Amino acid sequence: MTRNFSRGFTLLELLIVIAVIAILATIAYPVFIGIQERAKVTKDMNNLRQIGIATQLYMNDNDGALPGSTTVTWVSQLHPKYLSSWNIFQSPFDTRAPSEGGILAPVSPISYGINLNVYPNNVAISADKISKSTIFILFAPAQAAGATVTFSGLATTGAPGVTENAGTSNAGLATGGTHSTRTKINALFADLHLENVAWTTFTSNTANPPSDPDGNLRWTPYTPYP
Repeated sequence: MTRNFSRGFTLLELLIVIAVIAILATIAYPVFIGIQERAKVTKDMNNLRQIGIATQLYMNDNDGALPGSTTVTWVSQLHPKYLSSWNIFQSPFDTRAPSEGGILAPVSPISYGINLNVYPNNVAISADKISKSTIFILFAPAQAAGATVTFSGLATTGAPGVTENAGTSNAGLATGGTHSTRTKINALFADLHLENVAWTTFTSNTANPPSDPDGNLRWTPYTPYP
């Protein structure tokens, strides 16, 4: 008679299979993390795009003036008339719990800041006063100071609201960008185009010809202030 015996894995074979799985996981993990980060970068840019569209609609209704002043926040002038959801103001790189509470508990997190220098005389300038709209950064993620990517802006942040100025937000100076091992950050420019900007460029407000001849206008709308 012929007998069929079922043969199990030997310990060596099992260890080899486990080792192969571990190697494949090691290869796949960075790819997975990379895909996750790219998705966050895309979502971050989409949020900035929607804020830009809302800002343009606001300016259309207010003779070209940008939102915010020393008595009212830019966020309150965009929400709810031009942006219905508070979640748009929260970056996917912001790990705080989302909230639609606005200025009521739980207060909504605000990850993005408007360029502080649009208020040279305590009121928002008109967009047509900006010398180089393709260079001037209007909105960007406004990180808190620290070694990691964190945010502390809120819907209740005092007027003019959460601001950003060459890496310095209401919560201090950030040490790097939001992604690509903190070497890059997204930014919305005054002409409403979006860029994935190198952190070194983002934090510079100095003209460096020939590579960056208008760098002095990246954070300053015009030079000198009138």
